Amino acid sequence: MPARIDTISMLQGLALGLLFTSAASRVSAARARSASNSPSLFRVVTMRGDLLIGLSRQDIAASGTGPEADRLAGRIAAEGSLTAWRYVTRRGADGTTRLAARDRVCLLRQDVLMLEPHASLLPVLPPPPA
Repeated sequence: MPARIDTISMLQGLALGLLFTSAASRVSAARARSASNSPSLFRVVTMRGDLLIGLSRQDIAASGTGPEADRLAGRIAAEGSLTAWRYVTRRGADGTTRLAARDRVCLLRQDVLMLEPHASLLPVLPPPPA
């Protein structure tokens, strides 16, 4: 009898593992689809404090070649300013925490002290249409 219980529990464990693997692959596919729409996030340190900004892939691509942070820093230096979406943490209707665009901000060359890429663990919502 103990051998049969071990076989049944082993099969149940295998079925449960397959179920979790299937669910995990669906979640990762959904994240990959949303990542293609989500903006690139950057942490900006100014004289007043820190900001989290988001720019679309098209905006960054229009800034030239090289690492994203270097492109944006060069754009701020050359043009004197950069307009982007400010991102803040919000609660969704379902109660989950996510990053959402709050408002448009203009970063001036003399105010920006540091700009670095930001990798978020929270889901990032795309900005509202213009």
